[in-house]
Amino acid sequence: MENLLPLLGLVVVGVVTPGPNNLMVLASGANWGLFRTLPHIAGISIGFPVMVAAVGLGFGAVFDVLPQLRDILKIVAFAFLLWLAWRIARAGRPDAIGSRARPLSFIEAAVFQWVNPKAWAIVFAAVALFADGAGNQLVEVGLAAAAFGFVCVPNGIIWTLFGSAISRFLSDDTKRSRFNVTMAVLLVASVIPTLL
Repeated sequence: MENLLPLLGLVVVGVVTPGPNNLMVLASGANWGLFRTLPHIAGISIGFPVMVAAVGLGFGAVFDVLPQLRDILKIVAFAFLLWLAWRIARAGRPDAIGSRARPLSFIEAAVFQWVNPKAWAIVFAAVALFADGAGNQLVEVGLAAAAFGFVCVPNGIIWTLFGSAISRFLSDDTKRSRFNVTMAVLLVASVIPTLL
C-alpha cells in the first residue's frame, strides 16, 4: 500500500501526457465526437491493463529470451503507426457522402496497445518499479493494471472532449484537413523518441 501513491503518480503522468493514445482520441473527438469515440476509449482502458497484467505475470521475459523481438516489435509498431497516421490524415468530415472514415473500434484500440511504443515504455517501468515480486506478485500486478484502467477512462474522455471542442473551429474541409494532417504528423512524432 505504501507504493500506491507513487504508482498512481507514474500512471497519471504516463497516461495523461501527450502520446499516441491521447492524440488519436483527440483527433477522433474532433472528427466524430465523444459518443462514437467511446469504443476507442474502452479499448485503451481494457487493452492497457491487460498488457500490464501480461508483462507483470511473465510475458515480458520473452524479450529476455528473444531480444531480436524488440527490433521486430519496433518495426511493426512504426508501420502500424504510419498506417494510423495515414488514416487520420485522410479522415474527412464524418457526415460527408461516401466517407468511410471512422474512429478506431474497441478491438483495434485494445490491440494497438501492443504496438504502442509509449505503452511498452510505461508498462515496463510500472512493472519493474511496482510489481517486482517483493510482495504478492498477483496483487502487485493486479493493482498496477487496475490503476491504469482507472486512469485511462477519464483521461480518454477528457482528451476526446477537448477534440470535440476543437471541432467547432473545423467548419470547412480545408481547416479539417489541416487539423487531421497535423494530428497525423504529431502522432508519428510522438513515438520517434520512444522508438530511438
